[in-house]
Amino acid sequence: MPGQPLRVAIVGSGPAGFYAADALLKSEEPSVEVDMIERLPTPWGLVRLGVAPDHPNIKSVSKAFERIAARPGFRFFGNVEFGRDITHEELTRQYDAIVYAVGAQTDRHLGIPGEDLPGSWPATAFVAWYNGHPDFQDLEFDLSGERAVVVGNGNVAVDVARMLALTEEELAPTDTTDPAIAAIVGSGIREILVLGRRGPAQAAFTTPELQELGELAGADVVVDPADLDLDPASKAALAEDTPIARRNVDVLREYAARMPAGKPRRVTLRFCVSPVAILGEGKVEAVEVVRNALVADADGQIRAEPTADREVIPCGIVFRSVGYHGVPLPGVPFDERRGTIPNDAGRVRDGDGERATGVYCTGWIKRGPSGVIGTNKKDATETVEHLLEDARAGLLPRRDVDVPGLDDALRLRGAEAVTYAGWEAIDATERALGEPLGRPRVKLCSWDELLAAARA
Repeated sequence: MPGQPLRVAIVGSGPAGFYAADALLKSEEPSVEVDMIERLPTPWGLVRLGVAPDHPNIKSVSKAFERIAARPGFRFFGNVEFGRDITHEELTRQYDAIVYAVGAQTDRHLGIPGEDLPGSWPATAFVAWYNGHPDFQDLEFDLSGERAVVVGNGNVAVDVARMLALTEEELAPTDTTDPAIAAIVGSGIREILVLGRRGPAQAAFTTPELQELGELAGADVVVDPADLDLDPASKAALAEDTPIARRNVDVLREYAARMPAGKPRRVTLRFCVSPVAILGEGKVEAVEVVRNALVADADGQIRAEPTADREVIPCGIVFRSVGYHGVPLPGVPFDERRGTIPNDAGRVRDGDGERATGVYCTGWIKRGPSGVIGTNKKDATETVEHLLEDARAGLLPRRDVDVPGLDDALRLRGAEAVTYAGWEAIDATERALGEPLGRPRVKLCSWDELLAAARA
C-alpha cells in the first residue's frame, strides 16, 4: 500500500532469520517492518542450542543479532508455534510477504538394522540435551559403557566426540547444563570412536575443530597411520582440492605420529568404514561395520563402495551424525527428498513449479544443511534482494487490512507470546545465575522456567 512500510513475517529466529531481518530493515525503498515468529521462548536457533558450549567465540555472533533486534520496526514473537498458534494462510493475509527460515529440524537416518535400539541416538538429540533445549531435558543417555561410537565425519560429530571427552575443569566455565556436566564427568566411557564413511581427504570437519581434539586435557587422540595411506583418487583430489582438506590430512598425520600420553580417555578416528547394523538384545551392544574402498566415478566424484571386510565393534552407545533434514510446514510446499522448501534462489515454488507469490525462504530450509553460520548471511541477502525486487515491481499480494494483526490474533487465540523484552528478561536471569560461578550463563531448561522468567 502506497506510503506504508512493507510488513514481512519471518518464521524462525536462527542466524538465517536474523540475517534476513537485517537486510530487510536496512531497506529504504520500500521501508520494511519485520515480525519474527519463533516456537521457543528464546531466539538464535542453533547459536544458542546447537553450537558446542565450549565454543563461546562462535556464540558471540548473537551480539550482532541483538543489534538487529534493537532496530526500529523489529518485533519478536516467541512461544508461538507455526501451524498451531498461527497458520500459513493467516500470515498471507496479515503480511505482504513471508520468509521461512526454520532450518533443518531433524536428523537423517542411516537406514540400517538396529538403528532404533535403545542407546542408538541422533546426535541432534544429544546436542540439544547438553545445550539446554527445553524439549530434550527428559532424555537419559546411558554413558556407563566403556566405548561410545559416533557415526559421521562432520563438525557435529567432532563436537559430540569432544564433549564426551571433556574434563570437569574444561566443562565448568561453559553453559553446558549441570545434568550434562555430571553425566559426562561421571561416565564410564574410555574410548570415543568416530567412524568416517570415506577417507581423511573427504572428511567434512573443519581444521580448527579437528585441531581441538589434540588439545583435550583428558583424552589422547588416536589415528592409525594405515588409514592415511591415501588411494590414488584421493591423492589426485587432494592435489586439486581446497586447502582445508590438505590441512586436515596434515593434522591427522601429526596425530598418527603421536605417542599416547596415557590420558584417561581417548578419541579414535577411523576412516573408510560404514555401519551396516547396530547389534544388541534390547539395547545397543555393538556396531557391525564394513570396510569401504574409495572409487572415483566418471565425474571425478569419490564414492565409498563396501568390500567383503566386516568387523563387529562392542560399544554401549551410538550417536548418529550423518546430517540434518528439514521437516514440512503445514500449508507450505515441501520437497521430501531434499528436505527443503522448493525455491528459485529464495522465491518459493509450489508443487507445480509455479511461484508462490509473496512467499520466500532462506537458510537450511532453502539450500539444505550446508555451510557455517556466516554462510546464512549471503544466503539471506539473496532472498531479501528478490523479495524487495518483487515489492518494487508490484508483484507482492496486498495484505488484508481488515484482519487482526498477529498480536491481536494470538491474543484472541489465547496464545502467550514472548516479546523481545521477555527474552531479555530470560537472558538477564540466566546471566545472573552464571555470574557468581564464573560461567557465561546458567540456562533455564524447562518451558515453565523460561516462561516464568519472560513474564517477570
